[in-house]
This record gives sequence, C-alpha cells and structure tokens, in this order.
Amino acid sequence: MIILLHLLLTFSIYSQDLKSPSIIILGTVQDAGSPHIACKKDCCKSLFGSPDSSRKVVSLGLVDPFSNSKFLIEATPDITAQMKILKSFLPNSMIETPNAIFLTHAHIGHYTGLMYLGKEAMSANLVGVYAMPKMMTFLETNGPWNQLVTEKNINLIQMETEQYISLSNYLRIKPILVPHRDEYSETVGYIIEGPKKKALFIPDIDKWQKWNKNIIEIIKSVDYAFIDATFYSGTELNNRDISQIPHPFVIESMELFKDLSKDEKNKIYFIHLNHTNPLLNKESQEYKTVIKNGFNVAEYLQVFSL
Repeated sequence: MIILLHLLLTFSIYSQDLKSPSIIILGTVQDAGSPHIACKKDCCKSLFGSPDSSRKVVSLGLVDPFSNSKFLIEATPDITAQMKILKSFLPNSMIETPNAIFLTHAHIGHYTGLMYLGKEAMSANLVGVYAMPKMMTFLETNGPWNQLVTEKNINLIQMETEQYISLSNYLRIKPILVPHRDEYSETVGYIIEGPKKKALFIPDIDKWQKWNKNIIEIIKSVDYAFIDATFYSGTELNNRDISQIPHPFVIESMELFKDLSKDEKNKIYFIHLNHTNPLLNKESQEYKTVIKNGFNVAEYLQVFSL
C-alpha cells in the first residue's frame, strides 16, 4: 500500500501538461544502479532493504507537446518505469512507447532495456531505435538483440556523427562521437536543440583531454550540459583498478571549468553517478562543495525547457 501510494503521488506531482518542448531527467545513476549488485559498502547497505525510487539508471526524456511526441535517450534496465513517467508528461498520448529511442553505446546501462520490448515482455511493434553503425551491427548480429529486429519489435535507424535528426518542427538532435571503452560499439553524446535552448548530454567519456573537441567551448555554446560524473575522485573504489574504467573525476572537471563565469558554471549538471559517488547524498561535503563552486547535480524528474 505504501509503495502504491508513493507511485500515485509521484505521478500526480510530476505529471504535467508541458507548455514547450522539454527535457526530463529520467535517471542519474551509473549503469548498474544503486544499490549496486553485491555491494557491501555503507552506500548501499540500507538501500537493499529500503530502495530509493529516485535512483534510476541514467536517461533523458524529450517531450514536444506541440506535436504530442516523446523520445527516450538510452534504453536502461529501468525502462519500464522510465517509459511510464515519460508518457505521464503527455496526458493526451495514448501510446506507451516513445516515438523513438536514441542509444549512446553498448554498455549495459545504456541499451539492455531494449529486452523489455521483446516477445517475453511487451512485444512492441517497430519502435524506432537510433544507433551508430557499429552499434547497429552489434544489435543485428548478436542474440538476443537480433531477435528484436527479426520479430520487428524494433526498427533500427542508422545515425551519422555530427548530422542533425529532426524529431519534430521544434526538436532536433545530433550525435557526437566521444572517446570511451568501445568494446562493442562506438560511443556518442548528443546535442539536443529546441526552439529556444540547446543541451549537451555526455553520460560517458574517458577523459576530457582525450576528446578532439573543446568541452569548454561546447559548454559555452549550449544552455544545459549534462556531463559524466561517474566518480567524484579516484579514491572511491578500493576493490577495482580505476584506470580500467576511466571517466573524468568530478574534481578534475571542476578544476578544468574553474575559470568559467558563474552563468557558464550554472549550465553544468553532473550526471551518471556511480553508487559510490558521494554526490548521491545531498548532505555530503562533496555535494555541498559542488554547489558552492557554482555547479549542479542532476536530479531525477527535473524538467528543463527547450
């Protein structure tokens, strides 16, 4: 009963008739979620018994109320709840699935939600899934993903880097290649453009210095920047070699961006937080430091007008 009441309150509070194209934060956590499988640390102990419903794997929703259309960026293990929440922002939409799903790469938190569109679950009909060439090949040639294609649960659509895709008269999106651990596919971030504002979404990148683009100049060119903050620093993991899972530490990003103006810093929203990341706790000193330094931490169900 308590869980049902919480869900009803969530939908009543956050379901809203949007007046303009918008981004909705549908998840902020790293691929494996929080609590993390087999975690024995304090960051997860209480969550196994008392889950936090706001800790969803990283995803963005795009909604255009003018065309009554909705789009999902990333197909996460939490896609069931994320699709329902996304639909709630379009009260007049009768269709459960997004108009299209956009993938960034082939790491587990970013595409495995596609399985719920298959015959064992929803048995969806030709949901558009945008992917880069290597990502498309991966899905087409490996099970169980290729079954989604042969059963026509999904319709794969190839993207080209730096080429805009029109989603409606008021929304368009562009993939941009970023360096990451590309074992099975390339990795992209996205530039999302609405009628008035523009956003950057890069949930995964190895290090800013490895990129052939200037992240500072890109931040200056957008209105919102949702960027990789997997680890706050290099001290969080004591059971794995952190050099094997490279990401820009939050402390590195804050140092890199320290000379940005107050307004530029305020565009930055740290996202894709590992279960060990103290930014998941608003009472932590690390969270307070980020806010004091003029940056933001993305929050589940935040809405950003485009």
